Amino acid sequence: MAKSDGKEWKETLLLPKTRFPMRGNLPKNEPKRYRKWFEEGIYRKMKENRKGSPRFNLHDGPPYANGHIHIGHALNKILKDIIVKYYYFQGYDIRYVPGWDCHGLPIEQKVELEIGREKKEQLPKVKIRELCRRHAQKYIDIQMEEFKSLGVIGDWDNPYKTMDFQFEADIFKALTEIALKGLIVERYKPIYWCTHDKTALAEAEVEYQDKEDYSIYVAFPLTSESLKKLGAEKGSIVIWTTTPWTLPANMGVVVHPEEVYSLTSDGYIVAQKLLPQLKKEGVVGGDEVKTFTGKELEGLKATNPLNGRESLLLTGEHVSMEDGTGAVHTAPGHGEEDYRVWLEKVGDQDILQPVDQEGRYMPVIVEKGLLPGEFVGVFIFDAQPKILEMLGEHLLKASKFIHSYPHCWRCHNPVIFRATKQFFIAMDKESGGQTLRQRALEGIEKVEFTPPTGKNRLQSMVSNRPDWCISRQRDWGVPIAFFRRKDNGELVIDKEIFDHIYQLFQKEGADVWYTKSIEELLPPSKREMAENLEKVTDILDVWFDSGSTWFAVLKRPDRYDAGDYPASLYLEGSDQHRGWFQSSLLVSSAIEGIPPYKGILTHGFVVDENGEKMSKSKGNVVPPTQVTKKMGSEILRLWVASGDYSGDIKIGDNILKQVAENYRKLRNTIRFLLANTDDLPEIKIENPAKLDLWILHRAKKVFDEVNYLFGKYDFSKGLQILTNFVVNELSGIYIEATKDRLYCELPDSPKRRNAQSAMALIAQQLLVTLAPILTYTTDEAVEYASAGVKGDATSIFDFVYTPLTEVENPIPQSVLEVRKKFFELVDQLKKEKKIRDTLELFISTNYPPLLEGDLSELFVVSKIGEHLEGEKLGEFHMDEGRFVIRVLHSPLHKCPRCWRYLAEKEGELCPRCQSVVTQLEKGSGKEKVDG
Repeated sequence: MAKSDGKEWKETLLLPKTRFPMRGNLPKNEPKRYRKWFEEGIYRKMKENRKGSPRFNLHDGPPYANGHIHIGHALNKILKDIIVKYYYFQGYDIRYVPGWDCHGLPIEQKVELEIGREKKEQLPKVKIRELCRRHAQKYIDIQMEEFKSLGVIGDWDNPYKTMDFQFEADIFKALTEIALKGLIVERYKPIYWCTHDKTALAEAEVEYQDKEDYSIYVAFPLTSESLKKLGAEKGSIVIWTTTPWTLPANMGVVVHPEEVYSLTSDGYIVAQKLLPQLKKEGVVGGDEVKTFTGKELEGLKATNPLNGRESLLLTGEHVSMEDGTGAVHTAPGHGEEDYRVWLEKVGDQDILQPVDQEGRYMPVIVEKGLLPGEFVGVFIFDAQPKILEMLGEHLLKASKFIHSYPHCWRCHNPVIFRATKQFFIAMDKESGGQTLRQRALEGIEKVEFTPPTGKNRLQSMVSNRPDWCISRQRDWGVPIAFFRRKDNGELVIDKEIFDHIYQLFQKEGADVWYTKSIEELLPPSKREMAENLEKVTDILDVWFDSGSTWFAVLKRPDRYDAGDYPASLYLEGSDQHRGWFQSSLLVSSAIEGIPPYKGILTHGFVVDENGEKMSKSKGNVVPPTQVTKKMGSEILRLWVASGDYSGDIKIGDNILKQVAENYRKLRNTIRFLLANTDDLPEIKIENPAKLDLWILHRAKKVFDEVNYLFGKYDFSKGLQILTNFVVNELSGIYIEATKDRLYCELPDSPKRRNAQSAMALIAQQLLVTLAPILTYTTDEAVEYASAGVKGDATSIFDFVYTPLTEVENPIPQSVLEVRKKFFELVDQLKKEKKIRDTLELFISTNYPPLLEGDLSELFVVSKIGEHLEGEKLGEFHMDEGRFVIRVLHSPLHKCPRCWRYLAEKEGELCPRCQSVVTQLEKGSGKEKVDG
């Protein structure tokens, strides 16, 4: 049939069609779909869909209920959501209960800023707590909506909040369980102390920053009795310190027991190894005249030149020969090592600690003769110049230097060591035949870490950590609701009393500790004790709150449907080895003897495009809401999955643009697949072409590998492999190569249906594989998919990952190498303007693999055969010249319908198209072509 008949051949073609939009318009459309999910109870439906299947639960590390979410929150919550959904689409019965950490100093500080410190100090404790509770709830509501806008699915109807009455009761219950095992101890000990916030700090609450400090060398004269023992006429032990403010509280000088010490001709005693350096620096001037071992110096006495008090010489292994003098100024009230040595050698009676909670000297400095009265009420750092002045000739050298110094992680002010009475969880006290440290280290061995380096990090921290200080001197937190006896100061560890207080907390919240009398807080059988009791006024460290969440959530199925204990996975930033991972491990090991998690996954921090830390002052902060409003949450989700989160992850405009481009490629591929399978009623493959088998073979390999990598939480590598396949093999070869049979064959032609079925199988795999990451997009795609792709599914949540059936690859690699060389030649022919399109070409060859089955569509040429005729445009050889691949210009004419050069005459159809059109006109095609 000739074109001159007026026939519009285009109307006879089965061109791809779909209503799935090319552009996602994500910022506008995502919120509508997310709203629909949450209104229809999508999380509940997901649980119903997998009832009775193997379980997976991710226990949420609670974000702090203060302020809007930042990009680090987005990374964390999206990664959790991707993993939970990965397991869901693998067929698991998933559980994810989001939670919030609600107590603690930052919220208390915010309330103080709002009402002013003076007013806060006048308010009753319960009123302050009410204001803190209100502040926390406000930001829980805000953050919940922000997390939901990222497409994060979980039990948003029943999240956990550490400030809920029942939750506070369970935190207290966890504390009492540990107390009843004898692991809670109270003692006077130097701990990190923030003078600005007036509270004790745990190790996890301390960060290091540069600080300028004094570096001073001070001579402590030995007493005459000590000089006599050494057989010396004069001698002063020289100490080095960077904290002159601690000198008033000096109680001793520690030397190394095994080291040699030199007495110099100018009367100073220093470590022999350090003498040359000290002479060079001008600290001492004389030569060595006599030597002693550290052991010989032990027990001698010196005089503190600041106040004339006695200072005892002790020995300790911690004394370093790297710097200083080899003699360590020891103030047990202000140093961890100082305290440890003093406790071991002398005991903990009468330790000097003259500094109050604000970092000011107390009147005890006058009572004990530590400093003159003018220092009372003076801030310790402000007092240092005057202290140096008072040292007089005993100050051998003073200078200033910058060094790394502990600061409070909240207010960023320098912290001090200050001995106070605090509550600790004992790491090395035996309970049930083991110490908590031993139990925790044993448990770590059973945990799977991603990345594996996390194991060593957590092990090292648990091995070396001191006892856990769990008390704080603030208002907003769970009270350490213990009683102390007035007559002897001992704690009352009594299960009946604990249980009674627990029940009160359950009903009325922890505020009852402040509103009820001691008598009201005691069970009826113990009320006669009330007169001899007083309340402990401290609150719990917030790390104990979050470390108890497994106890209050996973062990409370009556309140939370959160899955099993231990949880399948804990997932947080790498800083949580010293924070939540560790606090949870210790609380769980103390109570249950095992870790609360089977696996730990850590991610790095978000930095800008240049790898720099984000800060408002640098102007490089990327708020997640800004990205979602401009580009959509799918771009943010793809950014999370594309990055190697084992280290720090970069973000910025250029990176997000690249992510958006990758999203566009994936979306367009999905669109192509939907469009080409639009009229496919079911998947059915009969006598498939080699190309169909090849793509299914490749798809099987790729999706299996991607699924394996996703299961190892290596989303970035999995996405790279998937994207390569989609771009280079699926789109670059198969979709391009099968256009002819998809568009030009009869609707029900087996060739066409085979290609559609192969694409439908790949579409199913692609959608369910991407679903954990691009949930919105894949759900949208299912809405527009044909029955052949989605079957009975009404949403992406009806899909379950099922591996493709193994298919043998019928196309050897050598054929793909021929194809590559062929297209190199085609590029040259196009540059020389000898051809416009590969369909103009025939391939004539004696290479057997090219002649087995019709591979013309793989090369997108009109014909492949042996001894073909036509104008030779080029050739190349295979197997060292044995086989020739000759590229010819087709001697036939272009078919106006399929554009292949197989028509006998100009303007006529090729035989295949003529047959198809004839059948369509006779109505023999089982489907009418929709023009």
